[in-house]
Amino acid sequence: MTGAERFRALHHGRTPGDPLVLPGPWDAVSARVFADAGFPALATPSAGVAASLGYEDGATPADEMFAAVARIVRAVDVPVSADVEDGYGLAPKELVERLLEAGAVGCNLEDSADGVLKDPREHAEWLAEVRAAAGDRLFVNARIDTFIRGVGDPDAAIERAALYVAAGADCVYPIGAPDGVLPLLRSGIQGPVNVGGRPGEGPAFAELRRLGELGATRITFGPALLRRAEGALREIAAELAG
Repeated sequence: MTGAERFRALHHGRTPGDPLVLPGPWDAVSARVFADAGFPALATPSAGVAASLGYEDGATPADEMFAAVARIVRAVDVPVSADVEDGYGLAPKELVERLLEAGAVGCNLEDSADGVLKDPREHAEWLAEVRAAAGDRLFVNARIDTFIRGVGDPDAAIERAALYVAAGADCVYPIGAPDGVLPLLRSGIQGPVNVGGRPGEGPAFAELRRLGELGATRITFGPALLRRAEGALREIAAELAG
């Protein structure tokens, strides 16, 4: 079984209270920590990697992002999916080639750029080209940005999800969706649904299970884990400085 097949299989047959939890490493050290803890796969956060490289979110050059993903992949023996934002303007074939060269088994692709939502049908066509170029070698997580771009109607997210799944997306990620609409999204979306976790909101295991019961097939964290690690490091730095 290939890494992509292993990764894809982790998303299926899950019970509502048992979502797939995918910590987001930002470098090789954090990746080893998560893999050593027993997580079966990882999903890099573009914002977390950007911060680790000294860039603002969305400002990481493509070459540096792919190099960072490759370092993370080399550090662990579990499948790694990569957040590559909106694809950096690369043609689908080149994007797929670069992801595979880095060793990623999947990718997270956004449907907005520069703060503006893309036309959903045009984006679906682009996703279909990515799927055609990748075949079954990559797990495609299609991020839906309606909620974070000010469109609060769940139907808008569900409509985009339908287009993206039809285009070949393996999973959709309605980022920023309020907890209260997760059951509605779950009932209206075919296939796995990614939900963003929020470390620090209640006991970790209970919170993850709650999100799973609300509709999450899998849970990722964006840069939240890096921010917690940064906070701990700042406390250490303050003790040393004091």
